[in-house]
Amino acid sequence: MGSGSKVASAVELKTVEEINRLRLAGQQAAELLQRLKKACVPGITAQALDELAARIIRELGATPAFLGYRGFPAHICVSVNEEVVHGIPGPRVIRAGDLVSLDVGVFYQGFCGDTATSFGVGTMSATAERLLTVAEEALERAIQAARVGARLGDVSYAMQSTAEVAGFHVIREYGGHGIGRAMHEEPHVPCVGQPGTGLRLQEGMVLALEVMVNVGTPHIRHLSDGWTVVTVDGSLSAHFEHMVALTASGPEVLTRSPSPSPSPLRGEG
Repeated sequence: MGSGSKVASAVELKTVEEINRLRLAGQQAAELLQRLKKACVPGITAQALDELAARIIRELGATPAFLGYRGFPAHICVSVNEEVVHGIPGPRVIRAGDLVSLDVGVFYQGFCGDTATSFGVGTMSATAERLLTVAEEALERAIQAARVGARLGDVSYAMQSTAEVAGFHVIREYGGHGIGRAMHEEPHVPCVGQPGTGLRLQEGMVLALEVMVNVGTPHIRHLSDGWTVVTVDGSLSAHFEHMVALTASGPEVLTRSPSPSPSPLRGEG
């Protein structure tokens, strides 16, 4: 779940044992996300996906991180087409051709797992397919920029530049965040930034990196439910998120799916 901009304070560095626990939580979240993605077929409602998520979370021995968070009324976020993030699951029917973004979070053994993905249901337009490819690549490049000694601005710039070179836009108001025993910890990780600026990245940091990419304008608005964020022009948006631990040997993705689906950076994650 994306965090809004805020003033930075102390960043907690995680021990090896804490990263091990976060890895377990991240894998639970990844399992939940993959099972929900498989279930997301034409004709299912967003509410049905939320009900399935509740059952899977219990089955995993975890607890929901989103339910009740600042009053959020559901177990997961389901955002469709022009909805950027924080869509509240309701009676909306998922249809063939929809672009769906699922964002999930769980607590497991005292630590939080948080991850998100976007995908097409059935046949997608060429623009939607390209958006998904670019947005996922933006996150992968941000992951590789998240190295000990680099700056936070390097990570944000990797997202922004990848999207903008392709003719798309990242949103400004939300981004990723530190993660640990709480879902949202310092630092806030915006989707825009300048290389060589910002917080120096250190070994032991664990970041939930998120990228939100729009086809049209970067500008957004909130619906009357107080949660759902949509593009102001009604254009498509995609959202990807991974938890990443900063280690001496490079970034480790804690929420990478164990499935054999190809990834250009799988060997480095």
